[in-house]
Amino acid sequence: MAVVPLLKNRFVEQAQQSAAQGEGLTWMDIASGAALVAGGLLLLAGKRRAGTVVAASGAALVLIEQEALLRTYWEQLPVYIDRVQEVVGQVQEAVEEMDEKRVKLHTLLHR
Repeated sequence: MAVVPLLKNRFVEQAQQSAAQGEGLTWMDIASGAALVAGGLLLLAGKRRAGTVVAASGAALVLIEQEALLRTYWEQLPVYIDRVQEVVGQVQEAVEEMDEKRVKLHTLLHR
């Protein structure tokens, strides 16, 4: 079975570098975090539409802030899709082989 290695989490590395350089939280960090928390609380409170909208806007703020990281993942996406297709092909071949063996065993046992 193949394992698809993910990219190193550059977001964590970037956050560590920012902390080392003494950069504090920006208003974008606070707004996106608050929107995600508020959206989650609204969802827990049963207000699905409002919670979904607020959480989606918080996620959008995070994506705007992390545009370079998003672009890197977007560029790597075709590689991951190719690897997944290879794995699916291998699984399909294994299932076909097992089906052939099942048919042979069935014919041998029911003679």
